Amino acid sequence: MGTDRSSDPRSHLGEFLSARRSRLRPEDLGLVVYGRRRVPGLRREEVALLAGVSTDYYMRLEQGRERHPSTQVVEALARALDLDGDATEHLRRLARAGGRPSGRARRDTRVSPHLARLLERWSDTPAFVLDHPLDVLARNRLAEALHADFTLDDNLARMVFLDPAARRFHREWRRTASATVAELHRAAGLTPDDPRLNEVVGELALKSEEFRSLWARHDVRGKTGDAKPLHHSEAGDLDLRYDSFTVNGAPGQQLIVYQAARGSASEGALALLGSLHADPHVGGDQAVRDRNGRRRFE
Repeated sequence: MGTDRSSDPRSHLGEFLSARRSRLRPEDLGLVVYGRRRVPGLRREEVALLAGVSTDYYMRLEQGRERHPSTQVVEALARALDLDGDATEHLRRLARAGGRPSGRARRDTRVSPHLARLLERWSDTPAFVLDHPLDVLARNRLAEALHADFTLDDNLARMVFLDPAARRFHREWRRTASATVAELHRAAGLTPDDPRLNEVVGELALKSEEFRSLWARHDVRGKTGDAKPLHHSEAGDLDLRYDSFTVNGAPGQQLIVYQAARGSASEGALALLGSLHADPHVGGDQAVRDRNGRRRFE
């Protein structure tokens, strides 16, 4: 799957296979290497050997001429390419798509009133809601304060790659950038016809060379939870953890919650940040902002 998201869906599987085999060394998989190799990674015939299929069949898969690999072949390819769980599931989705049009993706950008209330009642915890293209659909007041250094704050991927504040804010920017692209690749497997996702990927591919390079790696990974070392212009260094939760009843939406360890300096820094950005004219249940910047409580 290249950065041209309007390309023929039949090529997505082949592009993924080609990108992943180019990252493996034969010796890592127990293959004997003879002579000098002109290009890095595994050769097609080596992947075919490891997967137990013919070289001709594997070539047809990469070239998009074979659209319907069996479940057994898909699982064998996942083992041959040493794919992890997220990448294996992505491969299964690409194989199931088989190059067939899947129709226009439906995406709900509305955040339920109940979730909006829950967000704002977490007054000491930054929390926000994302969809598959990583648009920020709603955020509570502390998340708004946490992202105050950004000019582009409507989409998490645009924030990471197109806003200069990102490299100061993310103390491990490269790691964050890689994870962001891997999440977009996962979304592309789930909703390949989402026009908003196409728009986001297209803009980033056009404007960011680093995004193009990371996108070509075809890493796939969903948001679950991890450490988040940040730096805020007012609060200083923050060592937080984020956790991601699927929003039942709203396909594609994720609730992201940041937390600081109890009694830590970061917990105190978040409290300071919240007090600096408190709005004395708006009650706690009215401070959630939607993706257009409007305060909302329904």
